[in-house]
Amino acid sequence: MFGSSKVIFEFRGVFGVPVHIGSSILLLVLLFLSFGSSSTQLFYNAIFLGLVIGSIYLHELGHAWATLIQGIPVRRIMIYGGGGFCERTRSATPRQEELIVAMGPIVNLTIWAVASLAWPYMPEGLLMWAVNLLAWINLFLAIFNMIPVQPLDGGKLFHLVLRRFTSSGMATRIAGGVGLVIAILWIPAMYLAYTKLGFLLFFFPPIGLHWQMLRRKL
Repeated sequence: MFGSSKVIFEFRGVFGVPVHIGSSILLLVLLFLSFGSSSTQLFYNAIFLGLVIGSIYLHELGHAWATLIQGIPVRRIMIYGGGGFCERTRSATPRQEELIVAMGPIVNLTIWAVASLAWPYMPEGLLMWAVNLLAWINLFLAIFNMIPVQPLDGGKLFHLVLRRFTSSGMATRIAGGVGLVIAILWIPAMYLAYTKLGFLLFFFPPIGLHWQMLRRKL
């Protein structure tokens, strides 16, 4: 839904790849800023939001880099309220797809490692807080994206790896079954996370898609 939002801003980013900003990003901005009851809180929330959006862009840039080095043109990177995606001009082979999918979480893990090593040496105050926060954001993005459900990178990579050891149809059914179990458990898990931890995540794995994958004929 968010991924099809209207483009409100665009620019040419790293590697010359066009970057489009979807209108739903405004909802994310309003959500984050609504939690600030003072100018100081609004300032810190704005930094947090900027680090999140920047980390999502670098994640998608990892996908774009892996696409370009394999000779596949990239049409654009889209950043919107629900995350982002890297759009290619043509499809890739399964082997090419493995590198493309894996590079997003790899970039996040790299940022996490560098920021984790750097933040203790930062001067105390805003900069130390921001670098430490950057590390935690990217660790979360890496772990979250590796959950084996569609359309996350973990779900795609799990499906691709299965295809190395079994038929395409069987790989799809296994990936669909695993994803379906996680998708069904996702709703009560998010409810508990919100009630116990105050944690709210605007992402729900598509149950219908995983059911269709599970029912695929061999």
